[in-house]
Formats: sequence, structure tokens, C-alpha cells
Amino acid sequence: MHRHTQPEFSESPHPRATTRLSARAWVAAPPADLFAFFSEATNLELLTPSGLGFRVVTPTPILMQDGAQIEYRLKLHGIPLRWTSEIRDWDPPREFVDVQLHGPYRYWHHRHLFEPADGGTTVIDEVDYSPPGGRIIDRLFIRRELLRTFTFRGERLTELFPDSNRD
Repeated sequence: MHRHTQPEFSESPHPRATTRLSARAWVAAPPADLFAFFSEATNLELLTPSGLGFRVVTPTPILMQDGAQIEYRLKLHGIPLRWTSEIRDWDPPREFVDVQLHGPYRYWHHRHLFEPADGGTTVIDEVDYSPPGGRIIDRLFIRRELLRTFTFRGERLTELFPDSNRD
């Protein structure tokens, strides 16, 4: 019963963001298991396409809680970038937010929700962002990269947490 939907883009309701990405994936595991998986910051490397060269550079273990700061390195179109995010609204096993403090976006607010559904969990990503270069750069480049990244993420989650009832 693996289900993930194609990420969708819409106008962001947040005053500092231009765009909202919404993605959903049903995963055959309870919310507490998925929250625990996401609580291990280095697991994000498993959910990111290898071509981005995404690496957590903050020394581990990282205590995930409100105010935790995590630094990453990645490459976008061959350009090496550093990204620092802060964890907010830490509410196990229901939700948390990561907000970019330093990085490639003018604004990035990523809400992770874990909702019980159909004997598993619907993992919901809501990302409100504003890219450098505004709406034109968003439509020409950013959406394509985020679509690829969040589609990969949904597919990878269902691989990492297989449905034991599947035929």
C-alpha cells in the first residue's frame, strides 16, 4: 500500500515566502518510528539524491530539539553550498520545523508532519520558501530540483519502511 504523491507547488501564505511545496508519502510504519528516523539528522543523507552530494557536517550525535542547529554541505548545479538550519516546534512524534539560518534561499521554512493513517503514517512536507532571483528563477530552476528531491524522498521512505502486508 505504498503511496506517495507528486509534490505540488502553490503560492505561499507566509509573508516572507513566494512558494509552498507540499509533498505527502504514506509509509508502513507508526509515527513514532518515522519521527525517530527523522530525529537522526544524518538520515537526511539517505533521503537526498546522491547527485546533490548532501552531507551533514555538524559533529554527531546531534541532540534534536528546539534550537538545535545543523550544518550541511551540498552541491547545486556543481556549486558547493553550505546550509545551516535550526530546529523549531519540536513536538514528538507529531511534527517539527527546520528553518534555514544560512544558505542558498532568501527564506526556507520546512514543516515535517507525521499523521497516523491506514495502519501507517502519512509523512507530510510543507516547505515555504523564497529563492534568490525570485519567481522567475523558482519556475526555471528551483521547482525542478525540489520536485526531483522530494519525489526521491517519498520513494526512498517507502523503500526504507517496506509494507509487510504487500503482495
